[in-house]
This record gives sequence, structure tokens and C-alpha cells, in this order.
Amino acid sequence: MVTAAAPALSKSRKRLILVATILGSAMGWLDGTVVNVALPQIQQALHAGAADVQWVMNAYLLLLGALLLTGGAAGDRYGRRLVFLVGVAIFTLASIGCALAPDAHLLVAARAVQGVGAALLTPASLALLSANFPDNERGQAIGLWAGLGAVTAAVGPLVGGWLVDQVSWRAIFFINVPLAIGTFVLTLIATPESKDPDAKHLDAPGAVLCAASLGLLTWGLTVAGSEGFRSPWVIGAVAAGVAGGALFAVVEARSKAPMLPFALFRSRDFLAANLLTLLLYFALSGALFFLPFELIRIHGYAAAAAGAAILPFPLVMGALSSLSGKLSDRFGPRWFLAAGPIVAGAGLALFGWAAGREGYWAGVFPAVLLVAAGMTLAVAPLTTTVMSSVPQEHAGAASGINNAVSRVAGLIAIAAMSLVFSAAFDRTLTPKLDAAHAAPNLRPARGSALTLDLKLSAADPVRNAERAAFDQAYGFVMLLAGGCAAAGGVLAGLFVRGRGPSAH
Repeated sequence: MVTAAAPALSKSRKRLILVATILGSAMGWLDGTVVNVALPQIQQALHAGAADVQWVMNAYLLLLGALLLTGGAAGDRYGRRLVFLVGVAIFTLASIGCALAPDAHLLVAARAVQGVGAALLTPASLALLSANFPDNERGQAIGLWAGLGAVTAAVGPLVGGWLVDQVSWRAIFFINVPLAIGTFVLTLIATPESKDPDAKHLDAPGAVLCAASLGLLTWGLTVAGSEGFRSPWVIGAVAAGVAGGALFAVVEARSKAPMLPFALFRSRDFLAANLLTLLLYFALSGALFFLPFELIRIHGYAAAAAGAAILPFPLVMGALSSLSGKLSDRFGPRWFLAAGPIVAGAGLALFGWAAGREGYWAGVFPAVLLVAAGMTLAVAPLTTTVMSSVPQEHAGAASGINNAVSRVAGLIAIAAMSLVFSAAFDRTLTPKLDAAHAAPNLRPARGSALTLDLKLSAADPVRNAERAAFDQAYGFVMLLAGGCAAAGGVLAGLFVRGRGPSAH
């Protein structure tokens, strides 16, 4: 990518540009952390099924992951400021649609449109910083952008949980409106337009095939929880998704301007770093999807308390990621990328081991700290490895690919781990209900684990059996998540060299 030299702007104008990009990106950061703690309340208020709950998250991640690279290319071709503002507008209108949604289906549709907006504004915000800050100021600007993003992620679950408890789950979407107004005003006042004069056409076939194949695969895995893998709809959707992915690979290999340039994967470090990203964010996204259900449904946390429970995670990352990056620069990233995911995996496994144990300090806090420590060790070295493993002219594409991999990992994780959770719950619950001599009409439907009201009742053996089965299924998926994260660390230790870009 060819980028023109940053224009000579005043300090005050550059500050306004920085604030505008932070405000715009904050909408995506907030929705990425707030929605999780609101899911149990959304489900109850809209009488949503387990599949609907998954799609509230997956619809957003699907469109964001599939279109992220296209959004970056659109900014280069048509203008970064224009695409940024279009993304903010789409995201804001979709947020209002989410807040006003009368049922789960319209909420899922609005979340999908949010994903489109986020896919435009996220890469454009960083591109605006790169275009308007000179080399000697760019690193500091991006650091502030990322640091304030970590702060937003830290306070998001707490503020969002408070809004859910005190106002309504709908309020978490309305808070995007004032952020959008501030972003629009500052962008129009302070931000000049910029383009890449050498930008090529957008890879529309690649974007359509990517979204279609991911959507079919995700839908198949989601429906399998209630219909079973023998359902012709499930078999057909998964098969079509796999076939679409293969066709996507063929189209990208032959495209003159692919959204996914496979040549970058000739770098051993780049390939290993993205495989680590896939495993690590698969584990983390799946775990963070189930954690609020365990805290709220089993342990009786309020939404605000559930948000506060994971607050140490982003706070530790925000405080220590810079130190981790400096140590990685000094000693090399390999052992940080090996140790970090293994430590995070131990924390995720501890969540599973502690399932059912009462008390935050004994059952949740130690696991949160371990996950935070592991991710802190891994994230900055992982980003450095991705960016340094390819030639400088491909740095933008490398960053976009790695970001998209992390989003797609979250998308697949929620679908696949929900399927595993549902199967483990049903298999564990059946013998417990048989032992309690539960009548057939008292037994929950298959795949309904996430929809049950599991408040403790000592006089209700069916409810207690459901709680025990939920805990065991939750423990199983957390152990699975821990294993995936640890496997990523082993892979990094074996294959990452951290010696800079290899020959292409």
C-alpha cells in the first residue's frame, strides 16, 4: 500500500483527529464487551431461544470478520474519511435498530448491520491516524488509540451491566448515539480526506464468498445443537460452508487484488502467528460467551456484578501490555508467545475446575488473573510478530488478516462450543433426571440449556439436576478452551522464530 506523506496539520487539529478516531472505535469496543453481560437479560426479555442468543453475537462477528479486509480496501480506494463516516453512520443506525428491536430476529438482523458498519469504521480509524500523523508521532498516536481502547473495554462491562440492571438492556445500544454525534462533528471539522492513489478494485467475489461460507458453516453448527448432526439441513449447511470456503481459496489464489493474499503465508512466522491467533481467540471468545451465563444464572450475579467480575482482565492488560512488548523486543517474541497462551489456558481451565464453587475470590478471581497474565504476555508480542514477519509494504494487509482471523475465531468458537456445551449438558442431565424419577413433562427440550431459569431450589430435584448438569457442561467447555489456548502456545514455541520478514 502506498500512503502519501502526512499533511502538516496543527497540533490541535491532530488532537481532534485522534479524539474522533477514538470515539468512533469506542462504539465497536463497547459493543464487543457490553453485549456479553446483557445476553441473559436479552434472552429473557425477548423470549429468545439458545440459537437466537448465539446469533446476537455471531451476526455481528460474521459480518465484521468477513468484511474487515474489504472495509480497509474501501477506505484506501474511496477515501478514508468518507468510509469512516459511512461506517459510523451505519453502526449508529443499526444500534438504534438494536435498541428498538421488538423480537430476537430483528435484533439479530440489526446486529448484522452493526457488523457491516464496524467493518468499515475500524480499519478506517487506524488508516486516518497513519495518514495524518508523521512517522515520529504515529506510534504515540496509535498507542493512545489502543490504550484508550483498553480503558473502554475495561469499563464497558461494568457500565453496561449497571445500565442493564438500572435501566434496560436496550440502553447499552443507545449509548452509541452521543458517541456517534461527537465522532461526526470532530471528523468533519478536523479530518482531511486521504486515499491511496495505487489502490486497486475491491475484491467483491472474495467478500461475498467469505461471508456466505462462514455464515453457512456457523448456521449449521448452531442449529446442530437442537436438530442433531444427522439433520439434512445441518449436513447441507456445513457441507455448503466447507465447499464455499474451498471456492473462496481458489478465487483468492487467482485474483489480481485478493482480500486474502496467500503469498503472505509463505512466511513461517506469519503462518504460525495466525494459527496461534485462531486458537487463542477461539478459546477466549468461547469462554467469555459462557462466563456471564454461569455467573448470572447459576451464582445469581447481577449484570453489573458480572461485568465487574472480569474487570481485572482488561485492567491488567492495559497496564502491563506495554512492558510485555518492550521485553519481547529485547528478548524475542518466541517464548512470550509460548508461555502466554499456556498461562491463559491454565486460567481458562481453572474456570472449569472451579465451576459450581461459591465465592468470587475462590472461584473466579484467580482464573481471571491467570487469563489476564497470559494474554498480557502474548498479545503485544503476537502483534509485533505479525507485523515484522512480512515486508513493510504488506504491513497493512498483514494487520487486517490477523484482525480478521481473531474475529472469525470468535465466530466459530461461539457456534462450536455452544454445540459442545449443549451435548454435554444433555448427556449429563439425562441420568440425573432418571435418578430423580422426573416425569417426561418436566424434562427440558434438547439444546435448551441456555434458556433455563436455574435459580436454586433445594426442594426441586429437577432444578438441582439442571444446575449440576449446567455446571458440568460449563466446566467441560472451559477445559476445552484451556486446551485450545495451551495448544496455541505449544505451536508458537515450536514454529515461531521471530527473525523478521522471510523471503517471499
